[in-house]
Amino acid sequence: MGVSKIKLAVLISGRGSNLQSLIDACQGPSFPAEISVVLSNVPDVMGLDHAHKAGIPTITVNHKEFKGQGRENFEKAMIDTLSTYEIDLVCLAGFMRILTPYFINHFKDRLINIHPSLLPDYKGLNTHQRAIDDGKKEAGCSIHIVVPNVDDGPVIIQKSVPIMNDDTSETLAARVLEQEHIAYPDAVKMIAEKHVKIIDGQLEFSS
Repeated sequence: MGVSKIKLAVLISGRGSNLQSLIDACQGPSFPAEISVVLSNVPDVMGLDHAHKAGIPTITVNHKEFKGQGRENFEKAMIDTLSTYEIDLVCLAGFMRILTPYFINHFKDRLINIHPSLLPDYKGLNTHQRAIDDGKKEAGCSIHIVVPNVDDGPVIIQKSVPIMNDDTSETLAARVLEQEHIAYPDAVKMIAEKHVKIIDGQLEFSS
């Protein structure tokens, strides 16, 4: 009897390294999730190549085609396209557009994101340099529920790395990225196996 698998949609904007970590995890026969579709808001990015090589359907909804029409029209196009696939969980993996409550509420309790800091520290951009500049001893990444306030949802899982005296934002980012590739599959597995449930935007953990 096979493992019951939840269905993922992964949203990207670029190279798709976290997407690749999810692809690799999903290829394991005992991993409790599979990717139904990969959507990018930018055409011809490397992440789409990762999906093609894995035989995963891809969609491009170019946000630039909706210039002057408002963000909700762009998001409606994404929702309409995603609705043709079976999706239990939407994973933002380097998706570089701020989503409105319209999209977030459509996927209420089914939308997670990865952020390159130990939330609630360093929401927004330039997280690694800010941590270095503040003399922090560690940095890391967080998988969290997406809520209308940016990078503000409850955290499912975090992974940390020490900040070295000679770190630059680039060297620190590279080490954090290695942990991102572990954290995202771990978070998906926790949700798929119901070790964590998302109910009304809050988390309930169980063993």
